[in-house]
Formats: sequence, C-alpha cells, structure tokens
Amino acid sequence: MFDKILIANRGEIALRVVRAAREMGILSVAVHSTADADAMHVRMADEAICIGPPPSASSYLSFPAIISACEITGAQAIHPGYGFLSENASFVQIVEDHGLTFIGPTAEHIRMMGDKITAKDTMKALGVPCVPGSDGGVPTLADARRIAAEIGYPVIIKATAGGGGRGMKVARTAAEIDTAFQTARTEAKAAFGNDEVYIEKYLTTPRHIEIQVFGDGKGNAVHLGERDCSLQRRHQKVLEEAPGPVITPELRARIGKVCADAVARIGYIGAGTIEFLFENDEFYFIEMNTRLQVEHPVTEAIFGVDLVREQIRVAAGLPMSFTQDDLTINGHAIEVRINAEKLPEFAPRPGKITQYHAPGGLGVRMDSALYDGYRIPPYYDSLIAKLIVHGRDRPEALARLSRALGELIVDGVETTVPLFHALLQEEAIQTGDYNIHWLEHWLAANAHKL
Repeated sequence: MFDKILIANRGEIALRVVRAAREMGILSVAVHSTADADAMHVRMADEAICIGPPPSASSYLSFPAIISACEITGAQAIHPGYGFLSENASFVQIVEDHGLTFIGPTAEHIRMMGDKITAKDTMKALGVPCVPGSDGGVPTLADARRIAAEIGYPVIIKATAGGGGRGMKVARTAAEIDTAFQTARTEAKAAFGNDEVYIEKYLTTPRHIEIQVFGDGKGNAVHLGERDCSLQRRHQKVLEEAPGPVITPELRARIGKVCADAVARIGYIGAGTIEFLFENDEFYFIEMNTRLQVEHPVTEAIFGVDLVREQIRVAAGLPMSFTQDDLTINGHAIEVRINAEKLPEFAPRPGKITQYHAPGGLGVRMDSALYDGYRIPPYYDSLIAKLIVHGRDRPEALARLSRALGELIVDGVETTVPLFHALLQEEAIQTGDYNIHWLEHWLAANAHKL
C-alpha cells in the first residue's frame, strides 16, 4: 500500500480523497494554485504545496508542476479526482514514466474511450448496445446528408473529441442537416482543435442512464447498478439518483452484466462509468468516462462502499474488496449539484461566503469545501457543494432532500438552491416521470419563478 499520495485537484473532490486516504492511514499531499491557498483541501491534507498562479493551465493542468510536487514530497501515487487531468492519457504516461502510480485506468484505456468513434467501435465489438449511427467520422456534407437519410431523422451530429455539450447539433429534418453539420464542425474545431464529427440517431424522449463499473486490471470487474442523470441543463447534469426510477431489476441485471463483462475483457482498472440513452426499455451507449464521476456518492450510499478507497486499493495492486454477489442495493439516494450561480441565467457568481451551515441528520451527506469566510475564486468551475440524501425508498429520499435543503445556509453568494426547492414541488420530480429534455422545457416556462 502507498505511504503517501498526491491529489491533483481542488475543492470538494480533493477533500473527498483526503478523507479516504486518512481512513486508510495514508498521508495526503494537496496541491494548489495561489488562488486556493486558503482552500479547505489545503488545510485538511497532511502536506500542501503551491504549484502555480490561478489559471489552470499554469497550475492544476501543469504536468511539470505536479510531477515536481511528487518528487519534492515523496508522494508515490497521484489521484486525479475528476476534471482537470483525470482523463488525460499523456499525463498518465508521464506519471508512469516517472515511476509513479496513477490512481485510475491506463493511458491506453483513456485513449480508447476518449475518442467517441473508437469508444463506440470498441463497445460494439464487446457486445454493448449502441445508438444507430455512422461508422466513424463523417468527412463531408454529402456524406452527412446520405447517412442522415439512411438513419432517419431526427439525427444528432457530435464532435468525436467532444464533451459537455460542445460540438453537438440536432437536425430534425433534411432542411436542417447542412447548417447543423457545419456548425457542429466549427464548434468542435474551436473547442477541441479537431473538427471531426459523427452522426447518430436522435432519440426524442430518452433518459440518461449510466452504469458504474469497477475493474481490478486483472480481468475481474463488477457493476454497481445505475444512476439516472436525466435532469440536465445544456447537457450538464443537475440532479442524479440511484437506482433509476424506471429501471427494473431485470433490466439492471441485464445491462449491468453486459457492462461488467465488457470492461473485464479489456482488463480495465479502477472506476469507470458507461453512459447510455435509455428509451422504450432499450439501452444505447453514448460514452464511457474513465474516471470517478461527480455523482459517485449516490452509488456509495445505496451499496455502502467507498469508491475512492477502492480506487486506491486496486491501484496499489490489491484485489477488489467486494464481488458482484456482495453488492446489494439498499434504499434510494439523490444528489443535487449546488453551484455559485445567479438564477435564472445560471451565471457564475464567485465571492465571499459570509455564513455557511451544512445540513445534517440521518441519511444526509454534504460534500463541500465551503466554510465561513471562504472566498470562492472566479477561475474555476462554479460547483461549490453536493448535497446527497439516502432513504429507505425514493419518497423518503425526496422528503429528506427537502428537509436538508431547508437547513442549508450559504450566504454571501447566490446559489442554485432555489432551483431545487422549486423542482421538488413538481409532480414529474415526485413521480420520477422525466427525461433529458424535461428540465430545459421546465426552465423555459418557469424561469420567472427562480
């Protein structure tokens, strides 16, 4: 087992890893930019080292700075959290070249799943169901017109190197394909430096269902059920829950086994998430995230496992501490992402926290790095907290969420908390009858209430 690990991240996820390491008796090293000198993860870690100025490119994304921090502190392994360098294959290779351990998948698997076309081809070969679409990239407008006609409208055009909703355009009719194709390519080039796109069938009312998988790198893997992440705004998740309200035990067992078998066959190591669109009881693969997800706590809640602890264990060469037979769902969990943003525009609002009180009580978990007097810097993502609740069933989890939101105090900055108060009053949320388009439609009609 490692004696000391370095956490190449910030905020709540860095603090999350610090806590897991401490429970395991492992020393932790926090890295930080000058803007994060007073951050909670810096205060809580056993050691801290400044790696650069506020811009991420000069600090949290700097390969030399992070490797140097390992050498200075004697850290043997690096946990990347999520975002930043967590899915950067070049960084993983450099970590390994310096005799360090990356707590996550191999560079090969990150590359394999980082390109959407390669990922889809790989998954198709492994027996994972995929959305009907083009075989590889679509180079010309003429090709786009032909493929779209073959698939049938509506279609969606996506950047092969895309993510976060960028480089994605929908064409509902043949009259829209030209503009959608050209716009998607332009956005992809600007965002990722790569204008290659592909085309898929556009499902009209799907849910976003993702399967948590975990492998030991030695051909063994399990699945930890699904999360429903269908409440999204501009392709960004807002609320996640597990298990999915519409997923039956039979569906879960079927798709879970397919996913676990797939990652086992490629020798995947660590945590990963296979994301699907789900419509009419059918799953359609969209991508695999080769890292820990923001919403991993809801899975931890219903299975009673610590995914970060497990990541560290398998990275150190130990076997997984559970088998598929050990994993039994207990109750229901919901997570809401709380951002420092002004509603209804969702415009970032960094600033000083004048008062902070975290909710508590049975079944309530608050993953946050906030404290009284903390100043949220303007340089990074606006996510400031994740409120996770767990109940015996979904109605109890919803009641617990409402109670916890009522206890939460974050003064000094505007947050998205009012959105969740409003959503909990909606019948669709109470019944779980929503899809990936529901929230956008609701916001368009109810922005004045926020």
